[in-house]
Amino acid sequence: MTAPVVTVIGAGLGGLALARVLHVHGIPATIYEAEASATARAQGGMLDIHPWNGQPALAAAGLIEEFRGLVLEGRESYRVLDRTGSVLLDLPDDGTGSRPEVQRGQLRQLLLDSLPDGSVRWEHKATGVRALGNGRHEVRFANGGTATTSLLVGADGAWSRVRPVLSDATPTYAGVTSVETFLSDADARHAAAAEAVGAGSLFALAPGKGFLAMREADGSLHSYAQLVKPLDWPSDDTNAADAAALTARVVAEFEGWAPQLTALLTDSDTAPLLRRIHTLPVGHRWDPTPGITLLGDAAHLAPPNGEGANLAMLDGAELGRAVARNPDDIEKALSEYEQAMFARAVEAAGEDVYDIMLGDDAPHSWIAMMAEDGQPS
Repeated sequence: MTAPVVTVIGAGLGGLALARVLHVHGIPATIYEAEASATARAQGGMLDIHPWNGQPALAAAGLIEEFRGLVLEGRESYRVLDRTGSVLLDLPDDGTGSRPEVQRGQLRQLLLDSLPDGSVRWEHKATGVRALGNGRHEVRFANGGTATTSLLVGADGAWSRVRPVLSDATPTYAGVTSVETFLSDADARHAAAAEAVGAGSLFALAPGKGFLAMREADGSLHSYAQLVKPLDWPSDDTNAADAAALTARVVAEFEGWAPQLTALLTDSDTAPLLRRIHTLPVGHRWDPTPGITLLGDAAHLAPPNGEGANLAMLDGAELGRAVARNPDDIEKALSEYEQAMFARAVEAAGEDVYDIMLGDDAPHSWIAMMAEDGQPS
């Protein structure tokens, strides 16, 4: 067997799952990551890890027992409120749920710790890729360096620098803007908001706007105010970099809402972070190209519906297994992986999550979905 030279761009969950599965099969991989270190920034909030994609990926990585040690018990509870703060649906965690909650950062660290030292090259921000022929590619980095590889995997998210080699598709605005905030030591310092959120996750919804909040492992509340708005919102003189001005502008959108809900904005212990939600076309795909492929958001970016991180890990695991089955025939490995991945991504896209969450029938459309499913997808 001649092991391929595998280069992964991006040390997110998908890229790390790929490197770990390759390592399990004795195939080395090098990951290049733009961030300075594993602790350079917070790694997002809670993730529910699904039995049909995320958990099988971790099993393929040989990490399922270690993953279970990260699970936060009691977090599979969900509440739906209206704008007045009235509880419309309360699904407690009765211990029978199949989608355990973990902290994204802890899961990422588990994957990092499972790799050989030096597997991740930090402070390597990819700026472009060029084909060299015969399935080989050269990656250029902002620090002036380059890497040449016989298998290049773009695991570098929505604004992938690898994708343009394969596809002309670029992310487009999904019509929703999200403002992220954190309330620390919630039970002691933000009791009303903590009571509203409960033990797990909260959805407070109305047509065109709403709050999603979750209780983190450290006792903080991590929340997103979500608004159906045009791409240029706020289009007045509000400076998105001015925390007080942005907070006031967003709070104005929730005039008349219960104070325990608007406190998720007004009482934040961090500056509000504005995020515009983007998506790739459902069914995005590309022609087979020797020596290069994509996984996760780089391949099938979609509005948040609970599947993104799970899909990325399964992409990584399945690609790793395909390479391990076909170490001397990378084109066959990529074909096996891509055909299954394309179909998987379309199936996971499902209905428009924001149409259900923030559409004309909200919050009742969301309640109907949760009541049918037992919890959000």
